[in-house]
Amino acid sequence: MQIQTSRFGVVSADDAHVFTFPRGLVGFSEQQRFALLPSADNDEFFWLQSVADPEIAFLLTNPVLFFKDYAFPIREETEQEIALDHGERARVLVICNKVGDWLTGNLLGPIVINQRTGLAQ
Repeated sequence: MQIQTSRFGVVSADDAHVFTFPRGLVGFSEQQRFALLPSADNDEFFWLQSVADPEIAFLLTNPVLFFKDYAFPIREETEQEIALDHGERARVLVICNKVGDWLTGNLLGPIVINQRTGLAQ
C-alpha cells in the first residue's frame, strides 16, 4: 500500500502493518486506519501514520525497553473489540511526546495491537 505522509513523502506499507482502530484514537476518532512504519533514525521507534491524513502521525516505542516491569491490565471490552483471544498476546506500544529536551511515553494510554486480526485500540 502506498501512503502519502507529510514527514517522509510517499511510503510503502505492507498490509500486515496496517491496523484498524475501530473507534480511532483519542482526539482523532475519525482516523481509523494507521500504518506502523519503522523509524529510519532508530530501530526502537516506529511511526503510527494515518492512512487517510498525511499530517497525522505519532512516534511510538515499546515501553518495556525503558521500563522492564511495565505491565497493565487489558480490559475485557478491549479484548473483545480487537478480537484478542483469552491468553493471546498483544503488541503494546506507547505514544512518545517531546517535552523540552526530554522524550516521554504515555504509559497510561498504551496502543494495544492484535497483529493476527489487524485490529487495535
